[in-house]
Amino acid sequence: MPRTPEDVVGSSTSGDSGKNKHRKGGLNRLLTLVTISLAVAAIVKELRKPEDERTWNGKVAAVVPYDFRFPTLERAKERLWDPEAEHVVGPRVFGVGWAVNVGRVVALVRAKLDV
Repeated sequence: MPRTPEDVVGSSTSGDSGKNKHRKGGLNRLLTLVTISLAVAAIVKELRKPEDERTWNGKVAAVVPYDFRFPTLERAKERLWDPEAEHVVGPRVFGVGWAVNVGRVVALVRAKLDV
C-alpha cells in the first residue's frame, strides 16, 4: 500500500509513532463512545419518568452526574469557581460527567504557597 504524505511526516526513526497514534485514537474513540452512551442513558432515564417528575439532572449508573437543564451563570460559578467548595471535581454545568472547580484549585495552591 502506498504511503501518504502524512505517514512520511509522522514517521520516526523508532517506527512506533503510528502505533501510539492509533492507541491514542482508540482511547479517544472509546471515551467518546462511553460519554455518548452515558448521555443517552441519562436522557432515557429522564424520559421514563412522568413528565412532572423530570428534573433533567441526577446520576446515571449510580455514579456519573448529568445535568441537562439550561446552564445559568449562578450554576457555572458554583461548579467552576467556588473556592469554598469541599471538592476539586464536581458535576458539569451542562452534560454528563465531571468538571474541575478551578476556584478550589486556586485556593489550594494559594494555601500551599502561603505556608
